[in-house]
Amino acid sequence: MDPHSPKIKVRLGLFIAGGLALFVIAIFLIGKQKNLFNPVFKLTTTFYSVSGLQVGSNIRFSGIDVGTVDNIKIINDSTVQVDMLIKKNVQQFIKTDCEAGIGSAGIIGDRILIITQGSIDAPVAKDGQHIASKEPVETDAIMASLKVTADNAAIISDQLAEIITKVNSGTGTLGRLIQDSIMAENVNQTIVNLKKSSKGLDENMNAAKDNFLLRGYFKKKEKAAQKVKDDAIEKKADEQKVIQKEEKAAQKAKVNADKKKEEEQKVNDKGEKQ
Repeated sequence: MDPHSPKIKVRLGLFIAGGLALFVIAIFLIGKQKNLFNPVFKLTTTFYSVSGLQVGSNIRFSGIDVGTVDNIKIINDSTVQVDMLIKKNVQQFIKTDCEAGIGSAGIIGDRILIITQGSIDAPVAKDGQHIASKEPVETDAIMASLKVTADNAAIISDQLAEIITKVNSGTGTLGRLIQDSIMAENVNQTIVNLKKSSKGLDENMNAAKDNFLLRGYFKKKEKAAQKVKDDAIEKKADEQKVIQKEEKAAQKAKVNADKKKEEEQKVNDKGEKQ
């Protein structure tokens, strides 16, 4: 095949044009992702641990991607600084009291940086502003806590199974009470005996009241109780009399006030006629 034929030249030209188109598209997509073609401003924050956050990770505000992580660098053994590039058109919504936190794009998604909303009265964050941060919850810590919870649940489940097995087999006090009919009958008989004892105690008290040796004691108690009752009735009656007396005095005062008002009215009418 002749390398200088028109077909080869056309194919070569198409290949080069396609490569250039792909290159331009790639540059456009990467630039858009990195905010190379949009005006941006810079924010910084610090963490004790970034928990897998990487340069280029998305930044979200109110659930919307508004920028990317520009740089991550270690300041000292307990501080990691994160530089952020945020779109200029959302700067008016980013306040100085906003907080940065690290989350996930999904259940098992990539790490992202999340900026919380600030208060309305706070000033707008400036270019290069440092904002506060919230330390992320480590996945390893969550898994360790879940493991402890699962282990405790397994222990409790085994203990409940052991208790139920003993109850079903009639072992232990509760098992014998449920499974042993004789023991259940004894409990029922004990309850019956308690009822009979209570009834017998009432009868003995009534008999003691009729006994001439104890009759004075019970009569004394009855008189004391009656006296307390009579005193309460008398006190209530006195209070009622005081209330009635006050009502009569108020009614009399009202009648006198009405008479005085009528007399003043007559005097005024008489003066007007003269």
